[in-house]
Amino acid sequence: MSEDLVRLSKRISELGIASRRQADAWIEKGWVKVNGKVAVLGDKVAPGDRIQVSSKAREQQQQQVTVLLNKPVGYVSGQAEDGYEPAKVLIKPENHWREDDSGIRFNPSQLLHLVPAGRLDIDSVGLLVLTQDGRVAKTIIGETSEIEKEYIVRVASADGSAPKLSEEGLKLLNFGLSLDGKALLPAKVSWLNDDELRFILKEGKKRQIRRMCEAVGLKVLRLKRVRVGRVVLGRLPVGKWRYLKPDESF
Repeated sequence: MSEDLVRLSKRISELGIASRRQADAWIEKGWVKVNGKVAVLGDKVAPGDRIQVSSKAREQQQQQVTVLLNKPVGYVSGQAEDGYEPAKVLIKPENHWREDDSGIRFNPSQLLHLVPAGRLDIDSVGLLVLTQDGRVAKTIIGETSEIEKEYIVRVASADGSAPKLSEEGLKLLNFGLSLDGKALLPAKVSWLNDDELRFILKEGKKRQIRRMCEAVGLKVLRLKRVRVGRVVLGRLPVGKWRYLKPDESF
C-alpha cells in the first residue's frame, strides 16, 4: 500500500490542478484538504483519497497571467547573464501592445513569479511565453509535452553563400540527427523560400536549430519563433507584449 503513496503536491500537479510549487504554497496556507482534513506540507496520498481545494486557491489562480512577448535580439530568456538583461524587463506598461484586446489591465503584481515557459536564444527573436501559471508552463515544457513550436529560419551555406542543401540533408533535419549523444525527436522541416526554412519541433534543446543546421553544412542568419501550440505571434511588434486572452490556449 505504501508504494502507492505519493506526495500531495505531486498528485495535485498530476491532476493538472496546479504546479507542484503552487500546490505547496496552497498547502502552506491551509487551502487544501485530504478526506476532509486540512493537509500539511509533506503529506502523502493514496489513489482513492479525496482532495479538495479551497475557493481562495481557485480565485488566486484565476488572477494569474500569461504574457506573450515578441523578444528582440540581445535579451536572454531567463536570468540575467554575461551582462545581458532578461526579457522580463520588457514587460512594462510602455511596451504593452496597444492593440491587446484581452481586457486584462496591467498590475505590478503580475510580474511576481512571472517566468519563461521555454527558452529563446539571445540571438533569436519572436514569440516568448512568460507565465505565472504552472499549468501553462507544464503544458509547454513539461516532460510529456507534445506542444509544437514553429520557427522561420534564414540560412546560408557555411561560407556565407546561398544555401545549398541536398535531399539527404533535408531528410536528416527531419529525422536522424543526434545532439550530445542523444537522438532528436522527429521534426518537420521544409523550405519556405530560397533562403528560409520552416522548423516545427516538439522539443527545445539548447541552440538546437542552430546546431542542427551546422550538422548539414548550413549556418543560421536569423531565427524567429512564430508559434507555440495554437498561439501565434501574429502582428505583435518586436519588443511589445500582450496578454494571453481567456479564449486562447496552447
